[in-house]
Amino acid sequence: MKIRLLLVLFFVSFLVDAQDKTENPEKEDPKAQVFESKQSVVIDGKTINLNAKAGTFELKDENNKPIALFGFTAYFKENPEKNRPIVFSYNGGPGSSSYWLHMGIMGPKRIVIDDPNYNQGAPYTLANNEFSILDVADVVMMDPVGTGLSIPIGEATGKDFWGVDQDIRSVSLFIMQFLKEHDRLNSPKYILGESYGTFRNAGVMSYLLDRGYALNGVIMVSSVFDLRSLFFVPTEDISYIAYLPTMAATAWYHDKVANKGADLPAFVQEVREFTENEYAPALFKGNKLSESAEGTIAQKLQDYTGVGADIWKRADLKMDAGEFFQELLRDEEMTVGRLDSRYKGINLDPMSMSAFTDPQSDAISPAYTMGFLDYFHGALGVSKDLNYSTSAYSKEGFKWDWSHRGNQYWGTDGAVTTLPDMADALSKDPNMEVLILNGYYDLATVFYGVEHSIAHLGLPKSASDRIKMTYYEAGHMMYTDLPSAKLFREDVKKFIEDTLRK
Repeated sequence: MKIRLLLVLFFVSFLVDAQDKTENPEKEDPKAQVFESKQSVVIDGKTINLNAKAGTFELKDENNKPIALFGFTAYFKENPEKNRPIVFSYNGGPGSSSYWLHMGIMGPKRIVIDDPNYNQGAPYTLANNEFSILDVADVVMMDPVGTGLSIPIGEATGKDFWGVDQDIRSVSLFIMQFLKEHDRLNSPKYILGESYGTFRNAGVMSYLLDRGYALNGVIMVSSVFDLRSLFFVPTEDISYIAYLPTMAATAWYHDKVANKGADLPAFVQEVREFTENEYAPALFKGNKLSESAEGTIAQKLQDYTGVGADIWKRADLKMDAGEFFQELLRDEEMTVGRLDSRYKGINLDPMSMSAFTDPQSDAISPAYTMGFLDYFHGALGVSKDLNYSTSAYSKEGFKWDWSHRGNQYWGTDGAVTTLPDMADALSKDPNMEVLILNGYYDLATVFYGVEHSIAHLGLPKSASDRIKMTYYEAGHMMYTDLPSAKLFREDVKKFIEDTLRK
């Protein structure tokens, strides 16, 4: 009797379990998809034919367990020469996809915009990108998880990717696995990041090197390595010091400076010297600075920035970026751009202390977004069933974890830095070189903050000499200015050629 009852119970349990699985089947992860197409670009009068691959790559963890579908677009030269370099490229955010670099400078096509003015609505024009580096290297545009087509799979969730260390790990894993998959382990290797992508670069170059993947070079576009240079933290002077030369350059551009000097670089150098020799020491004194000394500094700040001395005095000689955006052209009821301070837009509230919007972002975003998506689903042939996320900010639960293994002795977001990672990689590999590209009019990641960071790396001259700095009379995305785009290409091309191991 007991045996019969047990058999009945087992059978009922089996039926219930089978019914439950039928009604609630386990959700299967989507599979990686790659869409192939033929592309070409004309550079210096020569046509480079390309095999393009756009889609997703199944990323696995260190235990060979699938954790993400990682989105990418890769351009491989047809019939390449032996040992052709490969460049992995991404934007920043954190939480931004790579379509800015993709359609601005790296891919075979570029968006045509009316820089530095606002653009009309569609149709937008895609042009041959004569400023690309596809003549000297293959290019892989990467979209970190949460952006582009990239999503977590398996047991992974967004928080496994959304943080300083999590991001460095996943981006590095993709590079290592992609190189293996495409038989490029022995190719000369480069990474190129923009904005937060440079903060990421400093970590990735160290992460890869520690696992045997030595890079031939690292390219930093509009850099930040120490967040103290960007965040206006109470009682901290560094960000005010870091921003001043770019504020002055902005005033120079908008003709708010009485004595502009010979040219912009000469003017900027004069402001650097004032910042180091007078402004920084004055801020360091705080309320111990005499009234007469404060008046002298305030007058010089007016001369260099176009903002009145009385305003500088009222602000205790410290003005944050948002206040400057609003103040410089307040009398004209205009505000200047954060990403590129050559741009200016309508000031909705001239009485406000801080700007409400970024004119450069407003001016170019529709053209870049619509132009890219049309190209992505059109020329590259990516299925329209797949949704490309230009950023991760709208993703449920998106929140960045700013803790970093190299910063374990301090805990505030404002003190996070990947400078030790960069120093570690440069000290371990005496052949690694870094190219840093700066925009004079970039009020998002200011060039003087980068200079301060590099000056405090703590490396011997033999190592610091392997860091090269270039400057452009443009902003954060310096390639929107065509003369700067031309220089960008020349600088990056030369860097790659100079760093190739013979």
